[in-house]
Amino acid sequence: MKERGMEGLWISKRENQGYVTGFPSSDVFVLLTETDNYLITDFRYIEAVKDACEPLFTIIMTDNGCSVWDAVRKIGVKTLGIEENVLTVADLKQIQEALPQAELLDASGLIEQIRIIKDEAELESMGKAIALAERCFSHMLTVLHAGMTEKEGALEIEMFLKKNGAERLSFPTICVSGARTSLPHGEPSDKIIENGDFVTMDFGCVVDGYCSDMTRTVGIGHVSGEQKEIYELVLKAQENCLRNLKAGVSWKEGDRFARDIIEEAGYGQFFGHGTGHGVGLEIHEAPTMSPRGNGIFRENMTVTVEPGIYLPKKFGVRIEDLSIITSFGIINKVKSNKELIIL
Repeated sequence: MKERGMEGLWISKRENQGYVTGFPSSDVFVLLTETDNYLITDFRYIEAVKDACEPLFTIIMTDNGCSVWDAVRKIGVKTLGIEENVLTVADLKQIQEALPQAELLDASGLIEQIRIIKDEAELESMGKAIALAERCFSHMLTVLHAGMTEKEGALEIEMFLKKNGAERLSFPTICVSGARTSLPHGEPSDKIIENGDFVTMDFGCVVDGYCSDMTRTVGIGHVSGEQKEIYELVLKAQENCLRNLKAGVSWKEGDRFARDIIEEAGYGQFFGHGTGHGVGLEIHEAPTMSPRGNGIFRENMTVTVEPGIYLPKKFGVRIEDLSIITSFGIINKVKSNKELIIL
């Protein structure tokens, strides 16, 4: 904040609020200043907030005589950082009315720059989340079969995760089969899984506030020679990327470790998304490992490695692990089998 000339920082993004306060909620407001940290909330949360955030935060309770913006007005700062990328137009107007003389500066990404490096506790929580996801994958290998629908497969994944300790899902579960595996983010449908299908399962869960993310593609009954060929190509691309990632590598270069292999085999046009993304409090956060990535990997960043090939109206393959960047390479948190599995 000092480097950017900000006397205050108004934090709007829920994940950033939770990161700095330890109390993620959609109904709290956070203002950091040079002299104090303020957390503004109402009666519903006041007891929980005090237990979680005092004495590091001065707690202000809103009521009929004091609104959030009244509190901001009383605190008063001359230069205020705001997260332009998430602040609503309505809230911007309220801030401008509460602090008409204040200079507003864009603070988008300020907290995320700190969040991008995970500490030991964060990595431990993510380890729990990925371990639960892996248990779920092992479970799915025992129940997935021809005759069930994609929706039934997705429901089985979600029930297992929630029954076994997940706070919530990291994102809507992907369970697609047959020609629908060519849809990178296809939604589960009533399509019946058939022998000869690939089934792609992309799922994750939240533990201690932190996300996991993994993808596996399996065959049902039997698969064709072309399916095997594409599967092995995707696996080769993913393993090459995993072998070469480490601190000091650029995000674009990391993407090339997988993309070059797929392009050299003639399938570049069928790999249209980035090779990976960061995971933490959000399921998609920095670093961005893609042709548009703009950064350098540093120790204790986390990143997925998930190349894919998607042949329209035929089938697709994606394999995804979640890794921790180190100075000597990566620590792959996903240990589940990646050789082609036929159920």
